[in-house]
Amino acid sequence: MDQKELMKFWLEEGTVNVSKLLLTHYTRLNLTETELVLLLQLNRFIEKGIHFPTPEEISDTMTISAAECARILRKLVQMQYIAIEEGEKPGYERYSLQPLWEKFLDVLLMEKRKEELQKTWDHEQDLYSCFEQEFGRPLSPLECETLAIWIDQDGHTPVMIKAALREAVISGKLNFRYIDRILFEWKKQGIQSIDQAREYSQRFRQGKQQTAQPKKSHKAVPFYNWLEK
Repeated sequence: MDQKELMKFWLEEGTVNVSKLLLTHYTRLNLTETELVLLLQLNRFIEKGIHFPTPEEISDTMTISAAECARILRKLVQMQYIAIEEGEKPGYERYSLQPLWEKFLDVLLMEKRKEELQKTWDHEQDLYSCFEQEFGRPLSPLECETLAIWIDQDGHTPVMIKAALREAVISGKLNFRYIDRILFEWKKQGIQSIDQAREYSQRFRQGKQQTAQPKKSHKAVPFYNWLEK
């Protein structure tokens, strides 16, 4: 079950507070206040087991006439916010709010996607600022293109690129080729988080220190945590 199907299941089963969600997002569905209240009342009737309330029954719970209620119901059906289906018994009909849930979930998922894109954009802009700060100059067009390639083609996250930048700074090798090598090695080793990068860097440095020390020496060498700035 994908995310959309799961959310629709929650709506239909009453796990999610439908009224609260509709009140919060109805303008994004291009619904008027009157249409919103009618849908809320219709949902209330359905929850009570009255699946095909008449315009008169619905209008009794609102401040509009039965004729106006019937007009809005027809409009909502035409606009595919609600549907009329066959009931459980032959000759009976029922209202379905599934079209409304479909539209509603599309809006929510689109908003979530926009938030994710905005967050990614913010991270990328911050990433460029970090590089320019460490390099002490504006990035060249080629360097900007390299950053874009790391993100779009190589699939590196801004967080991991920042970590590789810090590693290059600590190592005294502040250049794009060295940073690219770090990212390549991390990807090769399946490193996808800061914690994994920290652990790998620690093992790498300790291995270097042990290789550089005479065999008889047991003096501990302090480890610099490059991820803490």
